[in-house]
Amino acid sequence: MSIRPYRDILRRKSRLIHVGNVPVGGDAPITVQTMTNTLTSDPQATLAQIRDMEAAGADIIRVSCPDEESTAALSTIVKGAQVPIVADIHFHYKRAIEAAKAGAACLRINPGNIGSADRVREVVQAAKDYGCAMRIGVNAGSLERELLEKYGEPCPAAMVESALNHARILEDNDFFEFKISVKASDVFLAVAAYQGLAEACDYPLHLGITEAGGLRSGTVKSSIGMGMLLWSGIGDTIRVSLSADPVEEVKVGFEMLKSLNLRHRGVNIISCPSCARQAFQVIRTVEVLEKRLAHITTPMSLSIIGCVVNGPGEARETDIGLTGGGSGNHKVYVGGIADHNIDDANLVEHIVGLVEKKAAQIEAEKLAVAS
Repeated sequence: MSIRPYRDILRRKSRLIHVGNVPVGGDAPITVQTMTNTLTSDPQATLAQIRDMEAAGADIIRVSCPDEESTAALSTIVKGAQVPIVADIHFHYKRAIEAAKAGAACLRINPGNIGSADRVREVVQAAKDYGCAMRIGVNAGSLERELLEKYGEPCPAAMVESALNHARILEDNDFFEFKISVKASDVFLAVAAYQGLAEACDYPLHLGITEAGGLRSGTVKSSIGMGMLLWSGIGDTIRVSLSADPVEEVKVGFEMLKSLNLRHRGVNIISCPSCARQAFQVIRTVEVLEKRLAHITTPMSLSIIGCVVNGPGEARETDIGLTGGGSGNHKVYVGGIADHNIDDANLVEHIVGLVEKKAAQIEAEKLAVAS
């Protein structure tokens, strides 16, 4: 009997599409998305927020395009952004055409909600002409009336049927460069809908627990629902929907992927919850280190453990490790090996320096290999 390594996640096989220059699906890395909350009609404010999102690592960013003023500003936003921009379209087919012409890399749209077959064909043609992908975005809170009448309430079967109906419209227009989402605020409903859709088609899936809540509650809810799906191999791109600064959505998304060993960015800090055995202020130290090391994008690991019970074991598995010791002398590990001691006064500065040095070494080695 062969046993699959416990850390391996066998991803669902999906077809590959492109959102601008970013591959989605296939064997491509799972991408992290977020959405601006500025008025799109104010391109400078929107670009300022986009720059913060890009710095946090966002791969794809979505903006709302509810009116003509928004699509008029879109070309400026697209030109100023370093990542692909998705235009969020609801109901009005002309906004979709305008967004495609303005350079949007993707249209978030439900083909069945924008009018006649002729209007759908116009939108599809614009997407083809301007190299636009699409996302079919099904939401439990806005299912079609006929499906609610058929099923009696939002349910996984209704959401999957809605998604496949919309997909069929695009397929009938010979358009296949799209991904699909079936979001709900209820974790059980969202997970079951995604599981059903994953079996029913091979299109790339955009994961999300919609309207998940504030920073803490939304992170927990999203991690449970999206974590279950990602662990089972479902999902090609994700958005963590939080009633918080959109930059936090990006950070949580990457932490989620890092915890499942699906993607790595920045410093992964492994730290204890602290207890009476701690030989230094673990909670405060980790809080400061998270801020001081936020600028590092190189994937690496750092363990911060307050005592010698678990400290040496964790340090052996990380790039840099710190284990609390007695009399203000704490042990520093480099590459899993005990290297030297450090006192309380210089602890944070010393660890920051070691991590920055290690990150620089890793990047130098990458450049050497590439050249």
